[in-house]
Amino acid sequence: MTNSAHGAAARRRGVAHAIVLGNEKGGSGKTTTAMHVIALLLHEGAKVGSMDLDGRQRSLTRYVENRKAWAEGAKVNLVMPDHVVLPKSELGSVAEAQAAERAAFEEAFTRLAVGNDFVVIDCPGTDSFLSRLGHAVADTLITPMNDSFVDFDLLGRVDPQNWKIKGPSVYAEMVWESRKRRLMADGGEIDWIVMRNRLSTLAAKNKRRIEGVLDDLAARIGFRTAPGFGERVIFREMFPSGLTLLDLRSEGVDAQLSMSHVAARAEVRGLLDALKLPFFEERAERQIAGAA
Repeated sequence: MTNSAHGAAARRRGVAHAIVLGNEKGGSGKTTTAMHVIALLLHEGAKVGSMDLDGRQRSLTRYVENRKAWAEGAKVNLVMPDHVVLPKSELGSVAEAQAAERAAFEEAFTRLAVGNDFVVIDCPGTDSFLSRLGHAVADTLITPMNDSFVDFDLLGRVDPQNWKIKGPSVYAEMVWESRKRRLMADGGEIDWIVMRNRLSTLAAKNKRRIEGVLDDLAARIGFRTAPGFGERVIFREMFPSGLTLLDLRSEGVDAQLSMSHVAARAEVRGLLDALKLPFFEERAERQIAGAA
């Protein structure tokens, strides 16, 4: 079943398309990507629920809270997701804690999935039980990574003598297990996209090597690659206000757009095109049919 077909079938059941942001490497840009995907979907007219599975750092939750506070203070009606944060269980035994986390996750995900077109899930930067639950419901999995072999090491192991792939690494193996669980659960597939953040504009040898090993690993374990966000300070500067680049032309948001802003907005929209989400593909098909 293709990603588009699966998405259509899911909506016929009244279930949202789940977009999961996952990577076991911190600082890869998961939360920034998650919030910009959320804002982009909202600005496109979709209903969006969001889940933060990192109850300790709560980065996505703080982003949403900052957004609400800024909107209230500025008296601006910003689009907002239906947001939930799930803390890690403090129950004593592993079995009790995992049972509590599973029940809380399933309750929250079911509610969001029924009432929205999309559910965007931001996973913690560690291998946790909640993270695995999030990965197992993904229709689209986005793995942001910095363009370095430090980040690549969680996906695959390379031979430094000839730069050949020796095999998948810990995070790729976890995604493989999540794909099997998803297939057994409802026959669904996970469309996995590895998003290369902080790409250099220079055609450096390291950049070419990473591109080569990513292509080799993609063919071996089944993911797509997509260009991500450049090293732009504006992405980080927006966190305290909760704004995203998609909000800068909203009514009541006073912002002067520089060339850097315009380029960054293009990167965000480029990511949406690369995701090939069925919601937008089907909308475009309806528009074409209506014009015929």
